[in-house]
Amino acid sequence: MECLGIDIGGSGIKGAIVDIASGKLVSERVRIPTPEPATPDAVTERVRELVTQFSWQGPIGCGFPAVISNGVAKTAANIDAAWIGIDVAATFQEATGCSCVVANDADVAGLAEMRFGEGTGRTGSVLFVAIGTGIGTALFYNGQLYPNTEFGHLRLKNGLAERYASAAVRKKESLGWKAWSKRLNRFFVQVERVLSPELIIIGGGVSRKHEKYFSMLDVQAELLPAKLRNRAGIIGAACLAAEHLNR
Repeated sequence: MECLGIDIGGSGIKGAIVDIASGKLVSERVRIPTPEPATPDAVTERVRELVTQFSWQGPIGCGFPAVISNGVAKTAANIDAAWIGIDVAATFQEATGCSCVVANDADVAGLAEMRFGEGTGRTGSVLFVAIGTGIGTALFYNGQLYPNTEFGHLRLKNGLAERYASAAVRKKESLGWKAWSKRLNRFFVQVERVLSPELIIIGGGVSRKHEKYFSMLDVQAELLPAKLRNRAGIIGAACLAAEHLNR
């Protein structure tokens, strides 16, 4: 079975057709810049454009940067606040004419990593952390997801953790790996104090450069870079769509 997976991020909206059984992309990966401001009308139009590029008429799964409850956005992270209270799934379905299921972006990326990546077969507590424009998290216990954790919104240094230690902040403030690692470590101290995960999987673009900073992180958990990297959100979203259809 194949589904279209769409990953909506702070800087880009990515999509590809995914073979659900293998987790492999069976089309090219298409990226469209996230509009500024990322209002409901603007983002919905970009999603419609993406679906049109694939000439897609089947089910769509979408990772969205917000707490999602029954398809409705309850928060807005790195998108316009006008999304709060909107049924994202229904909005995208109306715009594309395709059945659509929506979940938190870090949750769907974590689902992919647990199914096809470093989390495969792992039991106990696993925390997936996507570090990019913000810091997204997905928490699993014995393979089961606890949705919408949003630990990147923990308070740290008089603000949100993701505004202090994300990859975007590292670039914006021209931080070296050592200086940035100290910030990231403060975040993980907070997380481990609350959760004590057995495994932490780091996703997002910085997972490709893990050798530059992993050795400087003082965490108790086993620490691994994500296997699927920037494909995880697309793959997980597509798998979510397939699961929704099979219910």
